[in-house]
Amino acid sequence: MSLNSEKRQRTAALQDASRGMEATESSEGFGVRQSSAAFKGTGGIQKLSLPVRPQNEEKTAEYLQEVFEQAAVTEIDPIRDLMRISIYLSDNCDSLKLQAVRNHFPGVEITVETLRNEDWAESWKRHFKPFEIGKRLLVKPSWSERKPARGQGVVVLDPGLSFGTGQHPTTRFCLQQIVSFRQPSMSQSFLDIGTGSGILAIAAAKLGYCRVDAFDIDADSISVAKTNARTNHVRINFQQKDLASEPLASNRQYDLICANLLSDLLIQQRARILSRLNPTGRLVLAGILHSEFEEVCGAYQEASLRKVSSRLAGEWESGALQFSAHRSIPARHS
Repeated sequence: MSLNSEKRQRTAALQDASRGMEATESSEGFGVRQSSAAFKGTGGIQKLSLPVRPQNEEKTAEYLQEVFEQAAVTEIDPIRDLMRISIYLSDNCDSLKLQAVRNHFPGVEITVETLRNEDWAESWKRHFKPFEIGKRLLVKPSWSERKPARGQGVVVLDPGLSFGTGQHPTTRFCLQQIVSFRQPSMSQSFLDIGTGSGILAIAAAKLGYCRVDAFDIDADSISVAKTNARTNHVRINFQQKDLASEPLASNRQYDLICANLLSDLLIQQRARILSRLNPTGRLVLAGILHSEFEEVCGAYQEASLRKVSSRLAGEWESGALQFSAHRSIPARHS
């Protein structure tokens, strides 16, 4: 999946930044509200956004990324009970690209706003606070002076325009599974499919998983993940690759796998994913729409896995599964 299916939820910080944006004159036309400063060199960040239904989130984000060559961010609009897909641009929004977006989404209200750089940066600092996963893991931004408890692993990760800081509940579920499954007296391996910012792989390395591999189809995600790993002084094998293009069977198996992918891909690539799971290992499926979770979970239960844990948070549901004692894997070819 090209944009990593960790669902990007940064509502409070983005709303704060929007409140602090430049006072500008508005003009209406073609369903687009844009500030008069949006195409002037103000030194601020340009934010283009539009509302979207959850089922259309991924394809909308991919389209905007293709047009602007910039990763998209998904926010929650609590007032209208909708998602919003946004692109943040350091340069002025190109009028031809904006017109292309208008034409692609006729009748949809598209907004273009200018945010002051200082408002953007400070809003992150106000809203992204350190948090713990049990007593064994602390996730914090670089500006935090909070000290870890004795024996507590620390992941340092700053929020930015790309997603993956652990704030979203589906990411926290994965982190909780990484913490709870870790047995310090054992040698355990970890695979992160759809790594995004690399937060899960970094957390696994910090907790002592002895082989940590991670991949994503998106080159920008891998670049960000490698930078984050260097910041945290951990060694992780990051690769850019497509799960669907990997061999159906794998000679290497992992004790814990986190797969953060679209529902149809989780189902279609079940055999590839399970061939990489140790028979005594655990598989975490995350970031799935609640309406699709039973279908995804059912596909893996058909392959003799049993659900050991799950969590529903808003529209998203995640689950952890393990093989039953007696199993057989029905073939699903792709």
